[in-house]
Amino acid sequence: MAISLEKGQRVNVGLPKFVVGLGWDANSSNTGEGFDLDASVFIMGENKKIISDDYFVYYNNLKSPDGSVEHTGDNLTGDGAGDDEKIKVDLSSINPSVTEICVVVTIHKAEERRQNFGQVRNSFVRIYNPDTNEEILKYELEEDFSTETAVEFGRLYKRNNEWKFEAVGVGQRGGLNDYLTKYN
Repeated sequence: MAISLEKGQRVNVGLPKFVVGLGWDANSSNTGEGFDLDASVFIMGENKKIISDDYFVYYNNLKSPDGSVEHTGDNLTGDGAGDDEKIKVDLSSINPSVTEICVVVTIHKAEERRQNFGQVRNSFVRIYNPDTNEEILKYELEEDFSTETAVEFGRLYKRNNEWKFEAVGVGQRGGLNDYLTKYN
């Protein structure tokens, strides 16, 4: 049975290979534009900075150089039930200098389209075993991010040679650029 997490809660992942599933539903937009949410992954070392530009995984760079993190592709609409975007993780092949993996979701062209996460509902991040489809953990973001255009859903981090997941749920107003500045 999956562990249901609350903001700030941490739990051991316990699997070398798993999938991070991300989901959301957009409210009807009064801006006349559809919503395009994008998952991005920052793969970082001890200094809390990405190891190199190639370790920033997103829709234009789908795989880390070591092959340990793979984005399965951009979902332009978020339509349908279940995961809207997926990130495959293989900790057994990860670069040994990696200590943290942050998963961020941003709204594409949010400022131009006058969109924010207050217009998004049913957001979640979950980790599941791809061999059995068994859900290991799930974090449902319940806050109203009425001014934020980017949200760090969660992070994986290595502590005492074990990988743990933390339910983060923290937003930024400056979109992806804020996170690029923070982690680059």
